[in-house]
Amino acid sequence: MLSKGFEIEVYTGTPQGDVVGLSDQIVAALDGFVREPDSRNVEYTTPPGFRYERSLCDLVTPRLRLRQFLKSKGDYTLIPGSTLPLKGQGDRFWRSDPTNPYHDYIENTYGTKVVTASVHINIGMSDPDVLMRACRLVRVEAPLYLALSAASPIFNGEITGYHSTRWGLFPKTPAHVPLFESHAHYIRWTEEQIAIGTMQNVRHLWSSVRPNGDRRPYNLNRLELRICDLVSDPIALLAITALLEARLHQVMSDPSLDPLQLSQLSAEDLIEITDANEAAAARSSLDAELRHWKDGQPIRARDWVEQLYGEMFGIAKAQGFSCFLLPVKKILREGNEAQRWIKLSEQGFDNREILMRSIEAMQVREGELQGQICQSLVA
Repeated sequence: MLSKGFEIEVYTGTPQGDVVGLSDQIVAALDGFVREPDSRNVEYTTPPGFRYERSLCDLVTPRLRLRQFLKSKGDYTLIPGSTLPLKGQGDRFWRSDPTNPYHDYIENTYGTKVVTASVHINIGMSDPDVLMRACRLVRVEAPLYLALSAASPIFNGEITGYHSTRWGLFPKTPAHVPLFESHAHYIRWTEEQIAIGTMQNVRHLWSSVRPNGDRRPYNLNRLELRICDLVSDPIALLAITALLEARLHQVMSDPSLDPLQLSQLSAEDLIEITDANEAAAARSSLDAELRHWKDGQPIRARDWVEQLYGEMFGIAKAQGFSCFLLPVKKILREGNEAQRWIKLSEQGFDNREILMRSIEAMQVREGELQGQICQSLVA
């Protein structure tokens, strides 16, 4: 199996759904947590690991530590979703570090559009040529992972019409990112963007997927999928990760699996339909009508995921992690978090009631997983 690590951003607040900025206190007290520009969300990173059981514990254990700390500070908890949900929360920045000039730039340039919670999935890949090919494939299929993870239909007190308001509003930067033909192309393009100011630094590449490593853009060791909303159920997150990992195993074993080779479309047309697919998935997630990168033909996101799942199951089984892929079927059957929230809204629940139910469900789920999985690993 390939190594997997996660960057998790999550909001803190009250059990009633009010998001409250506590990141400065969290970062000062707890190892492993870092602040975001806005104090209302905080990030933790899991170490790269190969076994899904270990990754599950690495996802859950920091959240349990964080919950204990929040409880010591008052009646505070973790809040699911990827955008600031209640009215009056998305109007202004709550700066976590007023002296940071990069945070100045982010607040002044983007405002609260970037005050979101998300999951970045990192998969280890050491060969730069394979990594670039993998990035090309995952770039054109990233809308499928967004469709599975969408969890932000509410922003600033309103049902927005998006399933992922986060990605619908997020300022992808730079506005045009090519399908990198090689590692050298990626290096040259990154240096050019920094020189002309469309990127402030090497981290300022805010696209659905990017190559990552300890010294970007030169030393690379992983693919980072950045498009997913916060998936509050760790089992669902690992299912999405398993789908991605199986696809990357396929890329590694089949050099011809490359959009630049297999597609009937030009590179620029691929970028155009992929951007349109991302926008459609942000609005309608699994119900979105997309266009396939191979031939440009329309295909519903749900059907494309079903098709990909069928192809990937045998690969996951051969690699020994098909049981972690299975919950993808549950997402397709019951809907992602955004679809479940929208359904509750249609049944008459108001935004605060939806949040309160989801906050409780998230906490219960983490407790179940800690007892069922992590204790057995320790034993």
